[in-house]
Amino acid sequence: MTWRKSTRSNGSGNCVEVADNLPGVVGLRDSKDPRGPILAFDPAAWSTFVASVKDETFRN
Repeated sequence: MTWRKSTRSNGSGNCVEVADNLPGVVGLRDSKDPRGPILAFDPAAWSTFVASVKDETFRN
């Protein structure tokens, strides 16, 4: 499993990391606690979430 952060991360360690290189699952974890819990998402659900963030669906 390979974890990555956003290229917009400022290096302070206050971000999430995603592992999207696994078949059938996308992992998400807190970069401050790499040995902590991992959230697992279905790839289709993750893609929908990312698209919603990009098109600002969640904006107030």
